[in-house]
Amino acid sequence: MKRRFATLDVFTEEPLTGNPLAVVRDCAGLDTQRMQAIAREFNLSETVFLLPPVDPINTAKLRIFTPTRELPFAGHPTIGAAILIGLTDAPGMIAAQDILIVLEEEVGVISCTVGRSRGRAPRARFTLPRLPKPAGIAGTALAIAEALGLAEDDIGFDNHAPCVYSAGNPFCFVPIASHAAIARAAPDLAAWPAAFGHMERGAAYLYTRGCERPGSHFHARMFAPGLGISEDPATGSAVAAFAGVLMDAEKPADGAPVFVVEQGFEMGRPSIITLGLDIVQGRLMEATIGGHAVLLQEGTIDA
Repeated sequence: MKRRFATLDVFTEEPLTGNPLAVVRDCAGLDTQRMQAIAREFNLSETVFLLPPVDPINTAKLRIFTPTRELPFAGHPTIGAAILIGLTDAPGMIAAQDILIVLEEEVGVISCTVGRSRGRAPRARFTLPRLPKPAGIAGTALAIAEALGLAEDDIGFDNHAPCVYSAGNPFCFVPIASHAAIARAAPDLAAWPAAFGHMERGAAYLYTRGCERPGSHFHARMFAPGLGISEDPATGSAVAAFAGVLMDAEKPADGAPVFVVEQGFEMGRPSIITLGLDIVQGRLMEATIGGHAVLLQEGTIDA
């Protein structure tokens, strides 16, 4: 059966950069095994399947797959799917005003706004369905350094130390002392289990203050060999959980600070993710993830 699909580059305004995403729209009759096979065929970090919503008041239900497994939540699929729906179902409306798109994911119901300014790629922003929480204990700095091909003194800076947080997907957050060190990080698969094997998915999110672009606050890389992802160009669900890291290590003041995270530069796919926080009396009340996306291609797949 022929099924419509589209691919987008997410967290970018330039084609052939950012994080590629496949979105399959005609999903009637597809079971989990078939969706996994299609995701393996696309072989992107994630493939999204758009389904009718369980609650008809919502816009759509999403199922998200890496090449090897299904995920309960992911950031660039949420941004990309919302923008695709806006572009194809309401192109005139998103050019005139931001519209609300409500997506059902395994992690919960996610409210997104989609809009498009003249001369710019469309943008989307969603509110986290679940605030970040600690999700385990990180390995030792020495084990983490060995798993990343780094020295022990490359791990950590200021008040930042390795920790594990989740806002739907768990990540081990690894602060790296310098831009030079994060650039030379390379997973050692033999040493990986000793550092990250105790985690549910063994995903490591590296970050440092040294950035490539003016206006960015952190430079990041993400490795998840257990998910079939050697490196990810942009990881929205990690930046969502990163809100918890920032609250713990940076202790930002009350208000609505915005942090810009750049990722994917070492892969030749620069990506920009915006993290917004709402802080009241030292507590994180809400957080948002935002970014742009460009529609790259549309077609059909026989599946």
